[in-house]
Amino acid sequence: MAGPTTAQRGAAGRADTPARPPHIGPEERRLSRRTLLILIGVAVALLTAFAIWVLYGSSWLRVERVTTTGTEVLTREEVEAVAAVPLGAPLISVDTGAMEGRLLQKLPRIDSVDVVRSWPHGIGLKVTERKPVLLVEKGAKFVEVDGAGTHFATVDRAPKGVPLLELKPERSASLRRFGSDRLSAEAVLVAGELPKRLAKEIKAVRVTSYDGISLRLTRGRTVIWGSSEDGAVKARVLAALMKADPKAGQFDVSAPSAPAVSGS
Repeated sequence: MAGPTTAQRGAAGRADTPARPPHIGPEERRLSRRTLLILIGVAVALLTAFAIWVLYGSSWLRVERVTTTGTEVLTREEVEAVAAVPLGAPLISVDTGAMEGRLLQKLPRIDSVDVVRSWPHGIGLKVTERKPVLLVEKGAKFVEVDGAGTHFATVDRAPKGVPLLELKPERSASLRRFGSDRLSAEAVLVAGELPKRLAKEIKAVRVTSYDGISLRLTRGRTVIWGSSEDGAVKARVLAALMKADPKAGQFDVSAPSAPAVSGS
């Protein structure tokens, strides 16, 4: 029996060979890339437009509530009235920096405030109030002074546990050199160094000169403090003296390495 002819063998070989993909030229590849880039650009534009609409145009992310924390003397209503949060406005559009500036300017009792967005519908006002360390009598009222020496509020009634500043400068070289403002600042430094337990027993901080600071305590007791230097050490020494001799009438910590007690 005769074998396959040459033509038949060639036809069989061509049938077994996989078909080649159609040739894509450089022009077609450029068109394909261009089409893909156009589609990507359209998708990005649509997503961007949708995101802008969600943030500014939709009702999904608008201010619906205000939360205020940290107030002690101030009321929540006072803070929120000054903050003037625009209820119903897009949350993203709220100018938190302007709001913080307004609160600090109009409410001096506020030491710091942080205005934060609470997604999806809230604004949070985190308030830190100033703490008075001294009081200055002004007629029948009292001016509160914080640990930085800032006179921040005038009140009708003296807050409990805050000593008075008794500024009685003597006509001396110390007054000419330092001035009343500097002497007041020294008194603030002393009051700020006192632990809370001791501060509760102090009725007044009296200043006659730079190194002539004394404390008037409850039960008629006095403390000779000297200057504001080494305040933390003096506070610790005073606490130890008061514990060792609670009936003493006078404590001298002006030289904390050699304290003295009298009037037991």
